[in-house]
Amino acid sequence: MATYTITELAREFDITPRAIRFYEDQGLLSPTREGPSGRNRVYTARERTHLKLTLRGKRLGLSLSDIKSLVDMYRSPKDTEAQLHSFLEVLARHRAALEQQREDIEVMLAEISAHEEKSRGLLGLARLQEESEGS
Repeated sequence: MATYTITELAREFDITPRAIRFYEDQGLLSPTREGPSGRNRVYTARERTHLKLTLRGKRLGLSLSDIKSLVDMYRSPKDTEAQLHSFLEVLARHRAALEQQREDIEVMLAEISAHEEKSRGLLGLARLQEESEGS
């Protein structure tokens, strides 16, 4: 069975060993320990997959608790109805949050456009006043 060191995984996924240790502290990874005093972490192919799922969840903007739920689902028997319902709930919550962010961004962009237009208008008035005073 393939195993990986923390350094190998950090290199492969372009993250720091510290990030991997953080995910371990959060219960997302559970490497075995080897060597003197159990200092060396050894990651299985399954742990590598958990890390991959964690990083994918982070890219999607999921919270660590949602990511942990997904990783925990991966650890349990696959494709159970409860597992799929739970996954759909996570996705629905995340979709709603992203849609709200998109709406907020659209409102902010409209406000910025209004301020830009007003500022340009004021600059145009200032130029007209300067030109009329200079005549």
